[in-house]
Amino acid sequence: MTNINITNFRKDIYELLEQTIKYNEPINITTKNGNAVVLSEEDYNNLMETLYISSIPGLKDDIIKGLKENVEEYVNEDEVEW
Repeated sequence: MTNINITNFRKDIYELLEQTIKYNEPINITTKNGNAVVLSEEDYNNLMETLYISSIPGLKDDIIKGLKENVEEYVNEDEVEW
């Protein structure tokens, strides 16, 4: 995470935002009244999706269980009649 004060952020805002978008590197902006974090839209969307999935009871355990199963036991999607 890049740490920067508000004055330097204002001075280099375009370059910093482009870097955040390109490399998904969050920016921690410090001010005298507190801090703020800038994320790329991709990181923000991923975070929201993770929070949503985490809020579904039992889903995490089902995913972990599924990762441990042998995929050879399943039917290929081409063999399923829709």
